[in-house]
Amino acid sequence: MVALPSLYIPHGGGPCFFMPDPRGTWSRMEAYLRALPASLPMAPRAILVVSGHWEAPAFTLTGAQAHPGLIYDYYGFPPQTYELAWPAPGAPWLAERAASLLTGAGLPAAIDPTRGFDHGVFIPLKVAFPEADVPVVQMSLHASLDPAIQLAAGAALAPLRDEGVLVIGSGMSFHNLRAMGDPRVTAPSEAFDAWLAEAIGAEPEARSAQLARWAEAPWARLVHPREEHLLPLMVAAGASDARGTRDYGEIVLEGKVSAFRFA
Repeated sequence: MVALPSLYIPHGGGPCFFMPDPRGTWSRMEAYLRALPASLPMAPRAILVVSGHWEAPAFTLTGAQAHPGLIYDYYGFPPQTYELAWPAPGAPWLAERAASLLTGAGLPAAIDPTRGFDHGVFIPLKVAFPEADVPVVQMSLHASLDPAIQLAAGAALAPLRDEGVLVIGSGMSFHNLRAMGDPRVTAPSEAFDAWLAEAIGAEPEARSAQLARWAEAPWARLVHPREEHLLPLMVAAGASDARGTRDYGEIVLEGKVSAFRFA
């Protein structure tokens, strides 16, 4: 079985891919997500997704067998966006395997048998895997928001990639809602993105050291006033010993947004 990459992908703004978009704000991002399956060396047996929209005291995994249900955790959008469906099956075996790997590495882990998928999972994956036929488990961030522990979780989960599991961190590499649409943020966001791409491309030990100190990067706290949308990247990076590459990048609502791949 060929090892699957680990990915850090953008999930857009709320249900953006399922609303009218006359200016094409989200069209390139949507095209990137839609092309993801064809870019993989093999079809995934299952997907483990870490979303920036779930934090817990332990790394917690959805454990439902049937479709876990959807959490419409976005606000002020058209009524039809609260009726979106994406009935991907759960994967209790994957939740148990991931929890075992985490606890074996000395990290706290738990399984929640009732929680559904938040929009950081079902919105981008409804684009990438519209048939909803691949089993999916969502994992929370560790609520400490410590980048080092998220990197450690990724390292613990790395064996999954050799077992046919696609590991995805779902967030946004630019996430300052108050600054979106302000042209003054473009240059700072590009400076942060350039730092991020350089860090991602470093050898793994140096990469982890730099990512653990991400807040020292140029304009870091302007781009991420709170880091929950960046930290899924740490899990994806930790899950690979390969140098990362940028998979996609563009200016969206005046901020630079990128996706990264780790082979």
